[in-house]
Amino acid sequence: MIPMKPIMFAHLTDTHVNVPGKTPLFSIDGGAKLRAAFADIGKLSDKPAFVVISGDLTQDGDVEDYKFLRQLIEEEQAKLGVPVYVALGNHDSRPFFREGYLNEEPSEESYHYSFTHQGLRVVMLNTQIPGKHDGRLDEEQLAWLRNELEIPAPAGTVVVLHHPVVSTPSDLMDSHLLENPEDLGQVIAGTDVIGLLSGHIHFNSIGLFHNIPSAAGTGVAFGLDPTSNDSMKFIDNSGYNLVLVKNGQMIVTPMAMPGENKVVYEFTLEQMKEAIANH
Repeated sequence: MIPMKPIMFAHLTDTHVNVPGKTPLFSIDGGAKLRAAFADIGKLSDKPAFVVISGDLTQDGDVEDYKFLRQLIEEEQAKLGVPVYVALGNHDSRPFFREGYLNEEPSEESYHYSFTHQGLRVVMLNTQIPGKHDGRLDEEQLAWLRNELEIPAPAGTVVVLHHPVVSTPSDLMDSHLLENPEDLGQVIAGTDVIGLLSGHIHFNSIGLFHNIPSAAGTGVAFGLDPTSNDSMKFIDNSGYNLVLVKNGQMIVTPMAMPGENKVVYEFTLEQMKEAIANH
């Protein structure tokens, strides 16, 4: 990789937006939280080059939710003056996303792609398994990624995916990581990948994956307690990551938004087991 001008961008995740009028999750308005995050980004002294959102775009994944999200992002994108790129998470629906957000024919086809900004390649993967909360990269997508990475990008590559790949302080949340991280590890080994960005776990978690920095961001809509092993404690907070690519490295700065930081709901391990049994 040749020396390039530093590139800063914003990484948002887990926006959980619903169309207005629908009962918000835990009385939290994901749309309002997302607008607040964009407003905060707009106040930064140095504007990011672009924004990526790493999945769980909507809470319910309905067509109307995606139509509203598209309108919201178009409005905020215009105010900020930079492009916004999205990936899918386990709460999202591939067919309804294609119909409501992309204005395409609905299908279960995986939504993954890449784009390049000033020599930096960003790969947006789809770890979602239709109908499940688990995350996995299918063989077709891994083959596509292997082909994509054959030619290095001048400033390297950052991979964005919904499900994280590095361990967390919580054994409970570790069960929510990507199912096949080593398949991904084999594909990116020896390539120009300089970092991975993810979400899903709703708290900041930064580590190394095959000696590559990997950062999961807290949710825009709400957070989770990273130390709780017997329940999921949903917290009324919000944040995003500022990502700096400089001298061939990815540097992540977590940004916290104002919030009450109170526990708004607790989902116990027993409740989870019951929900899985009744699913």
